[in-house]
Amino acid sequence: MTDLRSVDLDALADRTGIRVEFYDPAGTRYGFPTFPYHFAPTGLATRRQLRAAGLRPGGHDPVAQILWRHRAQRRIAYLYRLDLAAPKRTATPAQREAIAKALRARRTCRVCGDLKPYYIPRRFGECLDCHEGSQS
Repeated sequence: MTDLRSVDLDALADRTGIRVEFYDPAGTRYGFPTFPYHFAPTGLATRRQLRAAGLRPGGHDPVAQILWRHRAQRRIAYLYRLDLAAPKRTATPAQREAIAKALRARRTCRVCGDLKPYYIPRRFGECLDCHEGSQS
């Protein structure tokens, strides 16, 4: 992971004199190696890409970033090394049971006690049937 330069982006700057705004592989401009959207070097991935591959950063800090503009805001995504990524941890049976219990509680009405096929709206605190009955 020593050379993070992009041959295409370097050639563009050399050929046309156009400097790509978010291309800073040395980190001199942004203080961190920076790449434009869709130009991340191979061997680096975002958290979402790691998750899709069944991996996690594994406690390692990001080594680079992607910057892009979305409407008037500057957006950022951190890049992690794939060779240092660890496999995702799986939930234990007790954790899965606790999650299922919590999700079941979100579907149980506090007023009538029925288990609904949808999550009870928090703004009402009761199922839609009970809420409609209390409004009349």
